[in-house]
This record gives sequence, C-alpha cells and structure tokens, in this order.
Amino acid sequence: MAVLGAYPPGLTCRPIEDSDWDGIIECLGRNFPTRPRSYWERAVARMEKRPVVPDLPKYGFVLDMSGRIVGVLLALYFLHHGQEGEEIRCNLSSWSVDPEYRAFAGKMVIAVLRKKNVTYINVSPAPGTEKVNEALGFRRYSEGQLGFFPLLASARRGYRVLEARADLPEMAMLSQGDQDILLQHAALDCLSVICVGEGRAFPFVFMTRRVFHGIVPCGQVIYCRSLEELSQCAGVLGRYLLRKGALLCVVDANGPVPGLIGRYFAGSGAKYFKGPKPPPLGDLTFTEVVIFGF
Repeated sequence: MAVLGAYPPGLTCRPIEDSDWDGIIECLGRNFPTRPRSYWERAVARMEKRPVVPDLPKYGFVLDMSGRIVGVLLALYFLHHGQEGEEIRCNLSSWSVDPEYRAFAGKMVIAVLRKKNVTYINVSPAPGTEKVNEALGFRRYSEGQLGFFPLLASARRGYRVLEARADLPEMAMLSQGDQDILLQHAALDCLSVICVGEGRAFPFVFMTRRVFHGIVPCGQVIYCRSLEELSQCAGVLGRYLLRKGALLCVVDANGPVPGLIGRYFAGSGAKYFKGPKPPPLGDLTFTEVVIFGF
C-alpha cells in the first residue's frame, strides 16, 4: 500500500532535468557501489547523443526529496523505424532508490509505464526479478543467447562488407531507417557495416565486448534485420570481424539458428518486453547495452 500511497512531505516524482545529473550520479553511486563515478559520467555523455522522442522524457524519472535525488529510473526512449513502420521503444534501466524511500519506488515505474503505445523492454533484469517483471505485465521475448563462430559459416561468393558512412553509395540500397541506425550507432563507437551481395544490402551493427570472465573478445550483435540475414552473411562478416579482433559472436536467440555454428545458452541474457509487440531478436539498438556498455 505504501507504494501507491501519498508522498511524504517534500517528496516528488518528476522527469529528469539536465541540472539533475550530479545528484543522479551520486544516487546511482550509492546503490551501485561497484561502478565508478566515471562509468556514470560516460553514460550521461552518451545518453545526451541519442535522438530525442518528442513529448516524452529525455532521460527518465527521479524521486526528489526537497531538492535531493533519492531515486532514479533511467528510461531510454527512442523511435525505431523498422520494416513494419515506426514504433516507440523504451529501455528501462538502472533503477536505483535509497533504502528509506524504496516504498515509493513504484511511483517512478507507474510514471514510465502509462504510455500504451510504447514497447517497454528490460534487457538486463536483475537475478530473481522474474515475478516482479511478470507482475508489471512484462513477458519474456528472448530466452537465451547463441555464441557462434561466423568464420565457420560458408562465405557466399561475391559478398563483401563495407563500413557504413554517409557518403557511401551503397547506403542508398537501405531504407532511411536502416541508414539512421547504422550512422547513429557508428557515432556511438559501434561497428556499423553493410553486407552487399546478389544485388541486395544487409545492415548490421556490432559492439565489441569480452566474455568468459573478460578474457575472450567477441562481437555482440546489436542490430540485424533478422537472424536469417545474419546467418546468410555470417561467413563474410566473420572475416571482417576477425580483422577487428573478434573470432566469436553473441546474439539473442530462442534456440540454435540454422547456419550459425556454435552453442546456445538457454536462460543466459533473457530479455523482457511490455507493450504492442516484442523487438525482433538481434535488435538492441539504442539500449543500455550500447549506451552504457558491458
């Protein structure tokens, strides 16, 4: 009952303002003590590079106790121009509330989830929060992850990989939405590429990371239009990624993918959504994975 009750005197829930960042970083630091302040400062700088969605909060919500930030819920809103048209997504991230105000944390969640035309996603649920996600109306859309070796896939003759640039002629073979995804993620230090072959162009975005206790470099798939296209281009993509130091790749999946040789890890990196429709597998565009890193 306390979650839905009245605020104590001086406590308000409101959208994040640009002047809040010092207080937000301090609040996040109190509740995520293993993260250095520089981690959150970098995240803030990268959040500011994202395109703004009109009429929606730019950053999320805070609990403000008489001018002191005591709770934070970062909400990464973005417009996605996919093959089925335009949609609004929101990645809920970094929920942080000081212990004495946790009874009021639900105020921020309610404030975020009230938009019925938004697809909300949780790409890094905390361990043991499955029932909380379900109670809030979230459903699982990705059951695990596939680790695969793209070099082991056959490379189609005549296929080639080009790094995305605004002046690249092959960019005209893609939709405007795909062009924007490639260029905006390139600006966020991702590997944005086009695989061209058989008169078609396939957009892909990867982010370099390390797995197995930070030892093995790999390419996390941030964007592909479908796992079928990823499989179709895997061989030539593997040769490109090897030059970037990544032999292994990781992609969200609900089981083994034909043509991708590796191992499926059920339950690893499960992801949830609430709203009109789930994101396609292999689409982590503009999420905390890109903004905050691993």
